[in-house]
This record gives sequence, structure tokens and C-alpha cells, in this order.
Amino acid sequence: MLDVFQTISGFFTKGGIFMWPLLVCSIVSLTVIILRTLALREKNVLPLTIESEMERLAPGANPERLFRIVQHDASSLARIVRVALAHLRWPRSENVETVQTRARHEMVRLEKGLVVLEVIIGIAPLIGLIGTVSGLVHVFASLGVSASSADPKLIARGISEALNCTVFGLGIAVPSLIGFVYFSKKVEVLSVEMESLVTDLLSKCYHGRLAGGRAKTQVPTQTVTPAEPATPEIAPMA
Repeated sequence: MLDVFQTISGFFTKGGIFMWPLLVCSIVSLTVIILRTLALREKNVLPLTIESEMERLAPGANPERLFRIVQHDASSLARIVRVALAHLRWPRSENVETVQTRARHEMVRLEKGLVVLEVIIGIAPLIGLIGTVSGLVHVFASLGVSASSADPKLIARGISEALNCTVFGLGIAVPSLIGFVYFSKKVEVLSVEMESLVTDLLSKCYHGRLAGGRAKTQVPTQTVTPAEPATPEIAPMA
């Protein structure tokens, strides 16, 4: 274990001053990957309870139970569904626009941190390259100063140490790129699933209504009054 630590320490020390910004990049990249892994778990974005209730809801039925479920849920799907149910008295087209606006906001929340990975993917290899070039400058600048500095073995050792920065930079960029592509695809899949669920929910809620959003038959208005915060009125569907 001690030998491994000494090897890593020697690799880092010989890389020069540019190894420090690369170390910061590696820590930031690892932190973002861990946080996004936790945040993008499916149960945190698409809770099974809400998804099951949305699929169970019959066309034209009162979504009062669904509203109670999503009222205190912090998932992305719950926030979008709350917006949809809070504006059921609006015409469908206006409600859809409101839901789409909220969905775009949730997409930004899900993609939070991915831009950091994208930046690290670009700058880590460049910092490594700068460190390598800086090391090579010092190696070749020492040539001719003394007879010992012209020893091919010493030159080769100096070049290999200068390349440590490039190796470290690429070692940071590759896993960061994998994480960026994976999380981007996962956000895309989750957004498509949410869009499908909410579109189906709106179709069920507006089932039997006229184009203007009014019910075909006169139905007494019911008010949903669960525990705080206050619940907007939701008219039962025909």
C-alpha cells in the first residue's frame, strides 16, 4: 500500500505545477458525477406511486387523489403534474403551454452540472498539454549547460516526466466524457417518459370537454381541500 502511495505521489510531483489545476478538475468532475448519479435516479424523477396513479386514472375521472399524492412530492414529475392539475379550468391549449414551460424548467434542473463536465472535457487535455510543453521546454533548455545534461538517459527521463501532465489530463477527460454522454442520454430518456405521462394525463382530464375547455354537461363544482397548502379547485369531468 505504501509503495502504491509513493508511486502516485512521485507521478504527481514530477508532473510539475500544472498537475495542481488538473487535480482540481479531477475532484470537481468526480463530485459532479456522484451528485448527478444520485439526482437522476429514476425514483427521484419518476416516482412509481405517481406514475401508477396517473396510469390508473380513468378518462374523465376526478384527479383529486392524484393531486393529493403530488401535493408534497419533490420529484420533477410531481411538479409538472401539479401545474397541469392547477390549471384544469383553463382551455387545454393554454394548460399545455403552461405545462411545457414548467417542463423546460425541470429539464434545466435535471441537466444541472453537465456543463461543468463539458468544460472539464475540453480544458483537462489542454492543461495537460501545456504542462507537457512546459516540461519539455525545461528539458531542452538544460541541454548544453553541462556535459551531464546531454546524457540521453537523463533527457529521456525528463521527457517522460513532462508527459505525466498529458496522461493525467487525458485520464480526467475520458471518464468525464463518459459521464457527460451517459447523463445527457438519461435526461433525454426521462424527459420523454415525463412528456408521455403528462400528455396522457391531460387527455384523460380533458376527456369529454369542448374545444374551449368547457364540459359538455353541467356538473356541480367540487372543491378539493386537503391539508395545507390550499388545493386549487378541480372540476370533475363528464
